[in-house]
Amino acid sequence: MGGRRQWLSICLFFLASLAMPLAAVAQQTVSAPLPRAYYTAYVDEAASAPSAPNGEASKNGDGLEFLNQSMEQIARTQVRVPSMDIQVSTVTKQDSTVGQSPAAVFVISSEMIRRSGATCVPELLRMAPGVEVARVNSHAWAISIRGFNARFSNKLLVLVDGRVVYNQLYSGVYWDVQDMILEDIERIEVIRGPGGTLWGANAVNGVINIITKKAQDTQGTLVSVGGGNLDRSINAVRVGGSDGDGFHWRMYGRHFERGTEYNPDGASDDWRMGQGGFRIDWDLDRSKSTELTVLGNFYGGKEGQKYVAPVPTPPYYEPILENESVGGSNVLARFTRKIDDESDWSLLAYFDQTYRNQYVMNQQINTMDFEFQHRFPAGRRHHVIWGLLYRQISSDLPTQTFTASFDPARRTTDLFSGFVQDDIKLVEDRLSLILGTKLETNSFTGFEYQPSARVLWTPDRRHTGWAAISRAVRTPSLFEEDATANLGPFPVEVEGVWYAGFYRLMGNRHLLSEDVISYEIGFRTQVTDRFSWDIATFFNSYDNLIWSQPSQPVLEDTYAVIPAMETNGWYGQTYGFELAAQYEVSETWRLSGSYSFLRMVLRSRPGYDVDYEGNEGNSPINQVRLYSAWDLGRRWELDSGLRYVDALPTQNVPAYITMDARLAWRPSQSLEIALVGQNLFDPHHPEFGPEAYGFENAQVRRTVFGQVMWRR
Repeated sequence: MGGRRQWLSICLFFLASLAMPLAAVAQQTVSAPLPRAYYTAYVDEAASAPSAPNGEASKNGDGLEFLNQSMEQIARTQVRVPSMDIQVSTVTKQDSTVGQSPAAVFVISSEMIRRSGATCVPELLRMAPGVEVARVNSHAWAISIRGFNARFSNKLLVLVDGRVVYNQLYSGVYWDVQDMILEDIERIEVIRGPGGTLWGANAVNGVINIITKKAQDTQGTLVSVGGGNLDRSINAVRVGGSDGDGFHWRMYGRHFERGTEYNPDGASDDWRMGQGGFRIDWDLDRSKSTELTVLGNFYGGKEGQKYVAPVPTPPYYEPILENESVGGSNVLARFTRKIDDESDWSLLAYFDQTYRNQYVMNQQINTMDFEFQHRFPAGRRHHVIWGLLYRQISSDLPTQTFTASFDPARRTTDLFSGFVQDDIKLVEDRLSLILGTKLETNSFTGFEYQPSARVLWTPDRRHTGWAAISRAVRTPSLFEEDATANLGPFPVEVEGVWYAGFYRLMGNRHLLSEDVISYEIGFRTQVTDRFSWDIATFFNSYDNLIWSQPSQPVLEDTYAVIPAMETNGWYGQTYGFELAAQYEVSETWRLSGSYSFLRMVLRSRPGYDVDYEGNEGNSPINQVRLYSAWDLGRRWELDSGLRYVDALPTQNVPAYITMDARLAWRPSQSLEIALVGQNLFDPHHPEFGPEAYGFENAQVRRTVFGQVMWRR
């Protein structure tokens, strides 16, 4: 009965959030349209769309007129193409649109961000179809695309304004330090599928590119304050200005404090962080063909950690409760020279420094990156883009404990790469073939190549079909090559006697890169002015997957050890699809939703004892998301989102369904007051299981907070 009541309350709650705008539409209530920013992707047509002949079109303007029309009439009808004209740049490393992208791409726009009620970047990523977002505790997430989810998902490349934030220590992203004022994000481009041809190693299953607004788009002053039961304090200030002659700047500061999530034994994962930074955009000539961008950030904070550390003396474990210090800084400069509409070149350089102080291991990682890129036409049918890159990463891991140690403790790695891609127009404005490859040499595995071939078919502005074959690689991490780590303790039998034992992970300098051959087919269409949908299917074949291969246990002092060497003994396949749709019910109400399906089949080669298939249960098979954005007149907004995430068998995490809601009042153009509720259906629920290294996980709590934002 409890389960039925929960489902009934869920359905009633969501239906109630939809019933009010439905009633408004049914009564043909005249309300103010959505803000102009909501339609930034729309392109104004030169002429309005003609009505269908014979009076066949629906007269109520509900957007479903196409149901009463023949295919010939639909083909003749001029429609807006908002879903096709959304700007993207990550797919081809140049400005383009979704309709001209031969890849599975989803864009989280600035207006979606404003209305999301999110407090951090990982929460925004829940809106993208096919992205797996699971909160591990108050300050840690497991985020992946198309499988292999983990605290450090090693097959997903993440960038912020072109700066790679993928960490080579564990091959993943520290999401807790990817913080910023969400109002300053222009868009987040989510590419599902390999991106190695343009972006290099580790862009195996996807690329996430966070693009912030230019300084000229953030002029004036912004002040934001908020807080609630879990997000205790979220405060930000940003100021922007200009010299009136092409020089624009902004500066910002942000601070937040977050409490603990739920754990039956008490969670100790509170989180405090402060951050500041600047951005400069300078047009160096009056034609605006030469631009210099410089931006920088610095941050620092404390994170509560609770875990059990293995020790070599009885009782062979030590409970640890600490405040982990995290911090870092980065600066990036980009010089761009536009020659004409089809030709340009750019230089990019950045320096990034991060550090963490933990009982288990202190770490400091410095990254220097230099990139050159050139785009030009070659004849009438060829458009070429190519580039060169050099990246150096220095790692300092001074702490050597029984839990984890590195040999050597200091290491510098180098990466040299070049790429070239040719967009060949087989049929002008109809059919294109995009061929390219990335060639690189790195300090881990030496030479790597990552080619791709993509076909783009655009019969008209409303329809896009595409297909792709790609190869991408994931290079080993420092942990997989240089680390020795002990996990445990647990009972181990040696020669008929039971001992306290540890599972000892040992690095391997002879690892190969993991690689994937990916096959993708997709189609997207703007059916009418108000309705669009997009589907992407994929089949991925992986080889040389890295996992640990245990050997026979041995006695060491008063405890036993199971040595386990990192090896390339696993392979497998994944397949599935992602479906997304948007429907503008009226000028004041918009619905969107997505469904993703994923299957993983992973196996070990003969002679390898451990079955890799346990990782199949780290990613949900099914995910469903529904979103509603409704304007209640000119001053009020009601936004709600319903999410279903399937069970994670190997994590012992059951399936869950939850809802977020936001109610906002805008008494003037400069002031916005919002009340947000997250995870509303239960007091708490788990989203990811415990980590193998003894760090505590927690269940995500229901949260309610308010926010006041003032702009001038």
